[in-house]
Amino acid sequence: MSLQEKVMTEMKAAMKAKNTVALESLRAIKSAILLAQTDKGAGGTLSEEDEVKLVQKLVKQRKDSATIFAEQGRADLAEPELAQVAIIEKFLPEQLTEEEIEKVVVQTIDDIGASGMKDMGKVMGIVSKELAGQADGKTISTMVKSKLSN
Repeated sequence: MSLQEKVMTEMKAAMKAKNTVALESLRAIKSAILLAQTDKGAGGTLSEEDEVKLVQKLVKQRKDSATIFAEQGRADLAEPELAQVAIIEKFLPEQLTEEEIEKVVVQTIDDIGASGMKDMGKVMGIVSKELAGQADGKTISTMVKSKLSN
C-alpha cells in the first residue's frame, strides 16, 4: 500500500472520528504528496524513498515551528504542532535509537579511516544514505561531530 493510500484510509477514519488534529495532519501529507507528484520531472509518481523524505520534511517543519513557538512562550501554538508531529511520524519507518546510530557512525568512521573534522562530509554522506528515513539528519550530524572531534 502506497503512502497516499495509507493517508487516504487514515483520513476517512479521522473524519468518522471527527478528529480535527489528525485530519489536518493527514491533509498536509496528502497536499505535499500531490505537490511532489506534479513537480516537473516527477512523472506523477514518487518512490518510497521520496515519500519518506517528504514525511520527514513535514515532521521537521512542525518540530521547528513548535520550538520557535515554545521559545516565544506560545504553548497554545506549540502544542498543536507537536500533536501533528505525533500523527505524521506514524508514516515514517521506525526510528533508530541513539545507540544504534552511534554504532553505524563508529563503524563507518573505522571503515573509511576518517580522522578529524576534515572527513565529516565523507562520513555524513555514507551514514545518511545508510540510515535514510531511520534517523534525523541533525542527530546524525551531532553524532559524527562528537566522534570525529575525539
